[in-house]
Amino acid sequence: MRMKILPVARRLLPVTAMFSVALGLNGCDSHPAAEAATTHAGAAVITKEAAPAPTPTAMESDSSFEAPVFRTTGPLVADQQSDVAAEMDGRVASINVQIGDRVKRGQVLASLDDRALRAAVDSETAHLASLRAQVAEWESEAKMDGADLRRADQMRDAKILSEESWEHVKYKLDEVLAEVARYRADETSTESDLHSAKLKLEQTRIVAPFNGVVGRESLRLAQEVKKGDVLFWVTAEAPLKILFTVPESSMSRFTAGSPLDLTTLDYPSLHQLARIERVSPVVDPASGSIQVIGQLIHTSPLLKPGMSMQVELASSAGSNHLTSASSAGAHR
Repeated sequence: MRMKILPVARRLLPVTAMFSVALGLNGCDSHPAAEAATTHAGAAVITKEAAPAPTPTAMESDSSFEAPVFRTTGPLVADQQSDVAAEMDGRVASINVQIGDRVKRGQVLASLDDRALRAAVDSETAHLASLRAQVAEWESEAKMDGADLRRADQMRDAKILSEESWEHVKYKLDEVLAEVARYRADETSTESDLHSAKLKLEQTRIVAPFNGVVGRESLRLAQEVKKGDVLFWVTAEAPLKILFTVPESSMSRFTAGSPLDLTTLDYPSLHQLARIERVSPVVDPASGSIQVIGQLIHTSPLLKPGMSMQVELASSAGSNHLTSASSAGAHR
């Protein structure tokens, strides 16, 4: 029995000794020994106390997360903008304004040759005057013939005037009344012709539809133009609005009343304040975007209709600064 146990005991002895040494090391409270063990195990080993705390990212910290800034571009437009076209065929006789001139509503911008139309108006005016004189003359004669007929009625009743003579008086009055009616009809027709001639004459004058400034002109003296040809482009100068589109993914951030910061490369230091006035309730299926209209506030005189502006949402804190900057630009 001993001969069988001894070999096993010999094999277990080194293991038991190593286990005892390990227990002794664990039970020892000596720091130098622990540091030596750590150094022997390798410099890559880091103790639990030395491990750095994880740094929170922007997505993990709700307070530091900000939505990306959306920027786009759009043109400045005025409430009133219009192409001014020729209303009839003709030849340009005069040009009274140039690009950049400020105009009033009804002001004549240019005129077409109107000599033939003026002659037609003069002719119709004279014809109408003649017809009115004829009507007055026939009406006067009708009054006299009416008086004659009343006397003839009395004389016929008194058996003084024959029936044949009475009929002659009556027929004469009927003939005069017919002439009065004919001349009145001619008078009405001539009045209509005169009105048409005057309307055509008025159409030879190209007038401004509203107060504004001439933005473009497309005519020259003696040029033959056709009805519908655009000769001028007139735009109002104020109030100005900004038009731009927003993708469907960002439309929830653009609500009526939100402040906008408008900038332009033409004036890098200018920051123009605007506020969203209208947001289209319909998404364009072709582009996946909606149209937004903003109203400029205290518009800078440097800004003109048609200019392209860079647009971004302004923070509520910065809107007061933009208001002062816009007001300062308006008084330059």
